[in-house]
Amino acid sequence: MILLPLLILLMPPPETPSDHGPPIISSPDRNPTAPDGMVWLDGGTFKMGGVGEEARDDERPVHEVSIDGFFIDINEVTNRQFKAFVDATNYITVAERSVDWEQLRQQLPPGTPRPSDAMLAPGSLVFVQPDHPADLNNPAMWWQWTSDANWKQPQGPGSNIEDLLDHPVVHVSHEDAMAYCRWANRRLPTEAEWEFASRGGLEDKIYTWGDDPIQPKHANVWQGRFPNENSMEDGYLLTAPVGSYPANGYGLHDMAGNVWEWCQDRYRLDTYRLRAESEGPVHNPSGPDKAFDPRTPHAPDSRVHRGGSFLCNAVYCDSYRPSARMSTTPDTGMSHLGFRTVTTPELLMKADGPASPAPTKPPE
Repeated sequence: MILLPLLILLMPPPETPSDHGPPIISSPDRNPTAPDGMVWLDGGTFKMGGVGEEARDDERPVHEVSIDGFFIDINEVTNRQFKAFVDATNYITVAERSVDWEQLRQQLPPGTPRPSDAMLAPGSLVFVQPDHPADLNNPAMWWQWTSDANWKQPQGPGSNIEDLLDHPVVHVSHEDAMAYCRWANRRLPTEAEWEFASRGGLEDKIYTWGDDPIQPKHANVWQGRFPNENSMEDGYLLTAPVGSYPANGYGLHDMAGNVWEWCQDRYRLDTYRLRAESEGPVHNPSGPDKAFDPRTPHAPDSRVHRGGSFLCNAVYCDSYRPSARMSTTPDTGMSHLGFRTVTTPELLMKADGPASPAPTKPPE
C-alpha cells in the first residue's frame, strides 16, 4: 500500500478549457428481479463527462457511451456486509498485512530509501483533523499513516466498528473489493456504469440532484473550512450510515459524498480524449489496458474511484459530481475509500452456486 506518494493522488488534475455536452438518458427496467439490496438499471446511451465549469481536464471531452443493463447496489457496501464476507472466508485485507517493500519500491522514484519497519507494518492512511488552517496543497497535513488501522479499526488501535455496522466499509483496497465481489458473485462497476447510475436519469446536470449548490441535506460532505473546521451541519464528521441522504432518480443513495467508491477501470488522464476518437457511441467501455497517472508516474497500476467523500467541499476536492474522477494504486486503503458492487443476470447464472448472502440490515 502506498505511503507518502499516495498523498498527491488526492489533488485534482490540472484544468484546461473544453466544451461540454449533455449527460444521460434512460431509465430503470422494473422487470428483472433484483438481488436483495440492488436495483436493475436498463442501460442505454448517454453523454459521459464533465458538466459545468467545475469539470476538470480528465473529465473531458464529453463523449457518447452506450451500456447494457445491470444490477447495482442501492447503498455502499457496509461494515456489516463486509464482516459477513470475512467471517465466511477468513479473508485478510491488504491493510492487515505487512507492506511488501519490494512491491512498494516499484511505485517510487529510483533510489528512494527503505522506510522504517514501523512504516512497513500493517496499517492504512487515516484522516486526522488538524487544529489549525492548512495548506490545501499539502495533504500530509491531514493524512497520517497509522499502524493497525484497517476496516475493523478505522481510526487505528482503540477504535472499532461496533456502532458503525451500517456505515460504509473503509480501508479496503481494490484487491479487497474484488475479493468481496468474487465471494458475492458480483463485480465492481465500470466507470461508465458508475456515472450512468450516479446521474439517476438527469440530463446535463452538475450533481446527482440537479444544478443547485450543495446543501447539508444533499450528501455527507465537509461543511466549513477544510480541513480544520467542520460545522457538522449534516451531523457527521466522518462516515454516515448508508441511506442517510435522499436517493437519486434511480433509487441509489450516497452516489455523492460519504466515501469514494472503487471502480473496475484503470486510470489515465487522457482516457476520454482517446475514447472520443472513436466513431459513434463506445459500447460498454471498460477502461484502458494500461494505467498511467502523472501524479504517481512510477506506479505500475492505478484504479479509478468515484463519488467524492465526507472530506469534499466546494473549495477542496469538489468531487461529489457524477463526472468527477480520482485514482490511486489498487493496494491502497484509506479512511474515506469504499465501494459498491454490480452484477448481471449472466454473471449470476455463471456462478457455481447462488450468490453468497451479504446482509443489508440486522437480523430480525
